[in-house]
Amino acid sequence: MPSDCISFQSSGYFTPIINDYLNQKDTLKPLYNRFPTLENFKLQIEEKQANYSTAFRETLVNALNRQYKETNTSAYTQQNIKLLAGNDTFTVTTGHQLNLFTGPLYFLYKIVSAINLSRQLKEAYPDKNFVPVYWMATEDHDFEEINYFNFRDKKIKWTKESTGPVGRLSTEGLTAVLDVFEKELGIGQNANWLKELFENAYLKHSNLADATRYLANELFASEGLVIIDGDDSEIKRLFAPHVKEELLKQTSHQKVAETALLLKDYSIQVNPREINLFYIEDNIRERIILQDGIYHINNTELKFSEAEILALLESNPEKFSPNVIMRPLYEEVILPNLCYIGGGGEIAYWLELKSYFNSANVTFPILLLRNSVLLATQKQADKLDKLDLTWADVFSKQQQLINKRVQSFSEFKLDFSAQKEFLREQFENLNAIATKTDASFTGAVKAQELKQLKGLENLEKRLLKAEKRNHAEQLERITQIQNELFPNQSLQERKANFSEFYLEFDGKLLAELFDKLKPLEHEFNIIVL
Repeated sequence: MPSDCISFQSSGYFTPIINDYLNQKDTLKPLYNRFPTLENFKLQIEEKQANYSTAFRETLVNALNRQYKETNTSAYTQQNIKLLAGNDTFTVTTGHQLNLFTGPLYFLYKIVSAINLSRQLKEAYPDKNFVPVYWMATEDHDFEEINYFNFRDKKIKWTKESTGPVGRLSTEGLTAVLDVFEKELGIGQNANWLKELFENAYLKHSNLADATRYLANELFASEGLVIIDGDDSEIKRLFAPHVKEELLKQTSHQKVAETALLLKDYSIQVNPREINLFYIEDNIRERIILQDGIYHINNTELKFSEAEILALLESNPEKFSPNVIMRPLYEEVILPNLCYIGGGGEIAYWLELKSYFNSANVTFPILLLRNSVLLATQKQADKLDKLDLTWADVFSKQQQLINKRVQSFSEFKLDFSAQKEFLREQFENLNAIATKTDASFTGAVKAQELKQLKGLENLEKRLLKAEKRNHAEQLERITQIQNELFPNQSLQERKANFSEFYLEFDGKLLAELFDKLKPLEHEFNIIVL
């Protein structure tokens, strides 16, 4: 089987804006600070060190120690938290929703990318320290996006009402989910470990934030991962000046709207609102809307004058939650961060924010597309070999792959391009004759040309269809193996949960990820377990 990785650009699964970013297209360069190369981190370190407030470090460390108070973690993670107090320590950050039982596989890939890059930076800059950070998106309220995970094509779902920030959501009711999961898992040592992990995370912690911290800590504490919850009053107090700016001047809307003009050739990932803040309580997360000088909390009776809302910000900063536009600024204000690692959609909306960061005088981080992985068993790899398929082949769209294989199976050419070109040449001559003799015939000649070409296309389709029938058994095997690797003709990493692979391969999964994933190489890895 040739090659165990392909470039992101050739995978066919990334948008034009991401491909252009990876290709360092000139038109996008004003929208980011530095491209992710090892050498570029030197200047990023110097800029962040000059731009990050030393006083923030003490607040950050105290907040992390408070958040970890009930978590039994590794000496490595404890050491990394302590290191954050020093001016020579920097973070590499990724963020993710609080998906049930980690959700899709790329939850792991994000965090492994952050850990591996931190290690690589330490080797390159040994006089500095680099801490991998997972920022939990505890203030999101899109519960329907996170209340399930897939296991062997079965959707295991948590049915519950949720109106406030998901991190504060009670874990009550998850016993029923565990019961369903246990039945699917079956028996065995690995199955028991997964059951115990789920039980300890969700049945022994009262809210989703604590449960997710426990889960991520169990999986990655031995690698020094630091997990942070931004839903914290003391951390938010550091961000309060930027919240005040947003309330009074709505700077983010203006700056992001300006940047959107530079991205007119792409699909815009997110659109800014006039005020990019939510008001939150345990059961409320609603937009703040400014109307006639009064700040209204959407879908509630709550409203504040300017003086009242600024007083609330001073006394209770935890009641203000940045939305997708402002959260990146929040992260970069709070953390001594060098690099943000995210998926294609995340990187796309970060590219809208450079002007906003400049106006806030906050260093814009290096943006790194997270590692992507296709996991396969040795049995699946052997099947591909027998079918004479490459990894690049299985990344193709299914119909394109089928058509390509039919062409290779056939004893004759199924493409009538040569005949079509010959036909066009003949009609070109006929059209020239018609023009010279009687111009009124040109319409008839053109109509006949279209009719003849259409006939050739129909013959081509019928011939392809007939050849597909002749090779149906072989094509079925090709379709089957591609569907195994790309469930619902989508990326495996967006569908499958890690538990499916842990059940069969236990610790080998994470060991392979740490060994194979190279964050700065910008490649889609194929890992055969």
